[in-house]
Amino acid sequence: MRVLLAGATGVIGRALLPLLRGERHHVTVLVRDQAAAAELDVDRVVVADLLDRHAVHAAVFSAAPEVVVHQATALRPGTGDTRWEVFERTARVRTEGTANLVDAALASGTRRVVAQSIAFATAPHGGPLLDEEAPLYLDPPDAVWSTTVRAIAELERLVLHTSGIEGVVLRYGTLYGRDTAYDLNGPFGQAVRLGKLPLIGDGTGINSFLHVEDAADAAATAVMSRATGLFNIVDDDPATARTWLPHYARAFDGPHPRQVPAELGARLLGWFAAHQQTRLRGASNRKAREQLGWRPGVSSWRNGQRLCLVGAGR
Repeated sequence: MRVLLAGATGVIGRALLPLLRGERHHVTVLVRDQAAAAELDVDRVVVADLLDRHAVHAAVFSAAPEVVVHQATALRPGTGDTRWEVFERTARVRTEGTANLVDAALASGTRRVVAQSIAFATAPHGGPLLDEEAPLYLDPPDAVWSTTVRAIAELERLVLHTSGIEGVVLRYGTLYGRDTAYDLNGPFGQAVRLGKLPLIGDGTGINSFLHVEDAADAAATAVMSRATGLFNIVDDDPATARTWLPHYARAFDGPHPRQVPAELGARLLGWFAAHQQTRLRGASNRKAREQLGWRPGVSSWRNGQRLCLVGAGR
């Protein structure tokens, strides 16, 4: 099929592109900078900033895709960027950028849009595993996370409820593997090796992890599937922080994480880190298995701890 991929130079996009090429799809990548696509194996490159409506429409019309795959974020910080600026820019990509991409897809006759969301944006109620009916956490006591989740909610609304578009939203779990934050050289990997990532509170928050290559595989599956709707894309082994964090530290030959009170953990690492380790609920991948026909290649973060978390791939 003719596929337009936005976000091809990101962590998931780089893993997804060879899968699309392997299926012999005609792949056009949409990038902000032509130079960014210089080494990509693609059929065509179109240039547009997702926040520029006219440029996005022109790019999508010229590509004439049957399927648009939206994996774009703006999470890679620039020189001097604050944490707020990074998340605010990504929120705009997820709201204005998604609106531009969906509108252009609809106007150009594209039938299907596949977009990324996050499984750990749900409200900390119920559980321990939540399905796709769980509400998003729209009113957290943190401005950055509130901005992030509200942007995710708008992305999901645009993709799933635009008449004339077959919408698929993939709620990815916490990504690990090559070039992610949990890679050996990522911020979490480095913090664990240096003993700077403590266990916060009782550590009963539940994380659902996902290898980055499995995220790409889910997107490739969604391109070909007839299924529509919202899907949790996570592995089969949700784990509490008091389980995964010491295991992670051992895999990186780091010291055993020290335990700190929840209030101190929030002050040291921020609200979200404390929420992740103390209140987060896990996600069920049952719907993705049954309706999308996807299952994780790495069923548990434990199976390939050294192989996957260090970033060596599978």
